[in-house]
Amino acid sequence: MTALQPKARKGDCPIALAGITGLLLDLDGVFFVGRELLPGAVAALQYLRTGGIPFRFTTNTTTSSRTSLAEKIGALGLEIAPEEIVSAPFAAVLHLRQLGKPRCRLVVSDAIRETFAEFPESSDRPEAIVIGDIGSRWNYDLLNELFRQIMDGAALVALHKGRYWQEPEGLRLDIGVFVAGLEYVTGKTATVIGKPSAEFYRLAVGTLARPPQEVAMLGDDILSDVGGAQRAGLKGVLVTTGKYRPETTTASGVTPDAVLESIAHLPELFGTGT
Repeated sequence: MTALQPKARKGDCPIALAGITGLLLDLDGVFFVGRELLPGAVAALQYLRTGGIPFRFTTNTTTSSRTSLAEKIGALGLEIAPEEIVSAPFAAVLHLRQLGKPRCRLVVSDAIRETFAEFPESSDRPEAIVIGDIGSRWNYDLLNELFRQIMDGAALVALHKGRYWQEPEGLRLDIGVFVAGLEYVTGKTATVIGKPSAEFYRLAVGTLARPPQEVAMLGDDILSDVGGAQRAGLKGVLVTTGKYRPETTTASGVTPDAVLESIAHLPELFGTGT
């Protein structure tokens, strides 16, 4: 533990977390990495359910529907319901409805295209371009097409703007590099739907029926999870697993409201556990 990381303990729970009545929980890097659950994940979920503490899992995953994601996580041994997940695609649908169901170019994984079935698709005259993770399908020609369509007036909607995430073999580049590149060359600003968007946190907190000041966000990303939540009026708790790196935390300028070594220490935020 570094000086930045006073572990929340029974009798020593940070005052900043007093009055917390609901939680938002990151998934990848906190409850699992790759295809492996992290120690304490099942017990932490059981603690929340037994204690009647309202929670939602929040994720910027753009390659799975909520149903599919719940099934995949269930196969790892963590039983959750699709309705307990607030995903970036789910939030994007709500945003696009507010725009009046525009013609969309979906630059997203085939696995989530059905999520946007209510919107008319157009690859050549879109009113909105929705960007998610498409893996190795990114290339210069695609980026150039999107550049031209944005210059012609299409809105840029990013399911998130993540920089990277943790895989078993190491860190992997995320879609934020493409979103930022398109913003740079067009001079336009993307509407970012996923974390760390304040709108995303507003929506997620709304599903808990709790005011923001009574909700804490737990995650391994100091900027997206902790910083984003704090800017939206929530408390931000850093979990030092997954993509967490001490040097990144130090350089971020973000001070967590509390730090946990892992999700196994979750009860300590409520003054219980060891």
